[in-house]
Amino acid sequence: MSFPPPNPSSRSLYPSFLSVQESIFLQLTWAKHGFIDGFRWDHVIGVVAGDAEIRSNIYKSLLLNTLSLISIYTFDLLLLPLVQDQLGQQKWMHRNVGSFYQVLWLFPVIGISFYLNSSWCSIIASRTFTLKHGSRRSAASEPATYTGMLTSIATSAYRIVMVFTSLVVSFALNNLPSIPYLPNVGPLLGFCFLCWLDSYYLFEFVWVARGLSLSRRIRYLEERWAYYLAFGLPSAALCTLGTGLANAAIFALVFPLYVVMAMHAQPVPFDPYSPYDSRKSSESDVIRHPSPFVPIRLPVFALVMFLNDWIVRIISVGGYGTRSTSHAHRRRMSEDSESVEEGGPRAGSRSVTPGINFSSRGSTSSRINIGKRKMD
Repeated sequence: MSFPPPNPSSRSLYPSFLSVQESIFLQLTWAKHGFIDGFRWDHVIGVVAGDAEIRSNIYKSLLLNTLSLISIYTFDLLLLPLVQDQLGQQKWMHRNVGSFYQVLWLFPVIGISFYLNSSWCSIIASRTFTLKHGSRRSAASEPATYTGMLTSIATSAYRIVMVFTSLVVSFALNNLPSIPYLPNVGPLLGFCFLCWLDSYYLFEFVWVARGLSLSRRIRYLEERWAYYLAFGLPSAALCTLGTGLANAAIFALVFPLYVVMAMHAQPVPFDPYSPYDSRKSSESDVIRHPSPFVPIRLPVFALVMFLNDWIVRIISVGGYGTRSTSHAHRRRMSEDSESVEEGGPRAGSRSVTPGINFSSRGSTSSRINIGKRKMD
């Protein structure tokens, strides 16, 4: 009597998970890497000293943002107390000297500095990326079309909406009502969100240069939430030293320097769903996944993306065509990258620098075969 060949046991097909302690330790290790990468001032000094173009733009950015910061504190420390003392004066000029200073000097200086700082940071990021990874593929070969121009405008508008909704979420978190036994949970959540928000904008130049769409950038950050939380901690801490416009000016002051750090950073893990799979020192042929009780992807921008789509749905009247295509266009606005403006590939392109795993969804087939053993 012959018996059928033995099938693989159910135990061998069941996924193998790390313990909760091991998963937490991995997250802490990745956070440590992010914190160290956020203090790599040696990279900044080396890049600034070694390239005249980067050095020139950083000096201009520091000078202009320092002027903005001095203007802000001049109003806060000198003119504001003077205005408060003059509130009882009958003369209209005395009562409105603070408003004149803000309208005629402070707001124009801050607006111009932010605009120029954005332009200079783009040059700094592009030049640093070229020095680090080589020149990226230019979009000059693609003909400039009316549709391409509309796509650029749409992605730029969506980016502005995202900045606005991020500020709204940050303000809401910082003003959450007190919870019994957790009185400071609101400011703590707001600070953590600010860390992730800073990291997003610091790494955005890298992701755009590599052709990642908006949805893939968000997913890439959320799947490495511990690393990016720690990387954004130093800049977020600096942005809490002042109040209001002063915090924004401080962030603009240090932004070019942290962009250089982001260009040289190496976010970990390579594959958050199988952190030991990519290690050469793996001692077992069984793929071990993080514990289900420790989140792999933390949806820190879920509310922001929901508000983005909600706002776009309100302001898009008519769209670019019929109503049946408006929803698809709105989804494309939230998923297309700003690479059209930066000269990178458009949505649907798979041109990504080889050697670095920037897949937003990881290896889908490897996650389906979650319990199988690795093949040599």
